[in-house]
Amino acid sequence: MPKALRAAPVTLPRPRLRTLLRAQEKRRGLLIAFEGPDGAGKTTQRKLFKTWLQSEGHEVVTSKWNSSPLIKPLIKARKKVHALGPEEFCLLHAADFRHRLHTEILPALWQGRMVLADRFLFTGLARDAARGLDLDWLLHVYSPLVWPDVVFYFSVSPDTSTRRVVSTRTPKFYEAGQDVTGEGDAVTSYRQFIARVIREYDALALIFQFVTIDAERPIYEQHRRIREFFQSARRRAWAEWNVEAVLEWLAERGEGAGTGARARTRTGTRTRTRARTKTKTSKDEAGRGG
Repeated sequence: MPKALRAAPVTLPRPRLRTLLRAQEKRRGLLIAFEGPDGAGKTTQRKLFKTWLQSEGHEVVTSKWNSSPLIKPLIKARKKVHALGPEEFCLLHAADFRHRLHTEILPALWQGRMVLADRFLFTGLARDAARGLDLDWLLHVYSPLVWPDVVFYFSVSPDTSTRRVVSTRTPKFYEAGQDVTGEGDAVTSYRQFIARVIREYDALALIFQFVTIDAERPIYEQHRRIREFFQSARRRAWAEWNVEAVLEWLAERGEGAGTGARARTRTGTRTRTRARTKTKTSKDEAGRGG
């Protein structure tokens, strides 16, 4: 379609977007993040929790770290040749996160679905801080921030993380932190690097009040703790920084979160219907005239 004939996106004024967002608050889905170092068992717990939520009638969407179809191939290629410095490593993962946030997470929440994030932005904060980057700078990289309704932090010791990981695989170059430790042996490097990552996670858990799960306890005991917390927790309104992030997303969509789109769709449908009717009538008249 020629550019001149395309309808320009209709963006509602910011106050109206904010009103629309507040009206949607009670209907939106919940965002629950599962965080922790490798080997903590968070993916196992996320899967168990998803199964339970679905049995309770919830519609659930999963979003995984570093899974954007747009950004992931670039990260993979750069990792393969060990070409990522700490800043580029951070910026590419932040871009991956933002793409998934705008294309997967926020749309699902807006539609009332439950979103389980298998790692969230705190993974980036912990790993990048462990690589020596400043936390304040990192928070600006990930701004505008979106905070989950709940963050479950699966806590294990560096030794437990190392033991669990190396029992199944040899850590890869960046997973082992060999880009910053300078160690030639992947396991030795991993043990050093994961200790740094866990220190950063522990600090984030205190600052941002994560729900800490002792991930060295039996699997079902952890699952029961998660369910009990979820059932007893009170629903809270989105924090102001979330509002800013969602308003940006709505503005980028060029519509009132679907309201404008639906209105334009209905108008467009009526217009197309009238056009088809008029065309059919003209053809009928032409046929009769022939």
